[in-house]
Amino acid sequence: MIKTSGIHHVAIICSDYERSKKFYTEILGFTIIEETFRKERNSYKLDLKVGNNDQIELFSFPNRPNRVSNPEACGLRHLAFKVENIEQTVAYLKSQNIEVENIRVDDLTGKKFTFFQDPDNLPLEVYEL
Repeated sequence: MIKTSGIHHVAIICSDYERSKKFYTEILGFTIIEETFRKERNSYKLDLKVGNNDQIELFSFPNRPNRVSNPEACGLRHLAFKVENIEQTVAYLKSQNIEVENIRVDDLTGKKFTFFQDPDNLPLEVYEL
């Protein structure tokens, strides 16, 4: 067994770097830690701070393969973010012209949650604390 102290980061490859950068920083409000252009790869890497301890690495790559992003596809199912007030979060996302599913209640925890998508249709979830 290995000992871990948490998840270091989640990596996302986007199709349109500027559009995704705007989505994750201006709409979702994540803070830029560092932005790097890797000339040899013709690729950007954007490190984003999510909450107090979490991080997303946003990558752009030319000629990247497409991946199925349906929430029930095999592989990573979705990325979920903790929020304090789901109704306010949903109202804000809708004000930014983001389509959001109806709010549901988790049968196991009784907590509210819903899904939306990033600019590349990656399934994202907001889950109320």
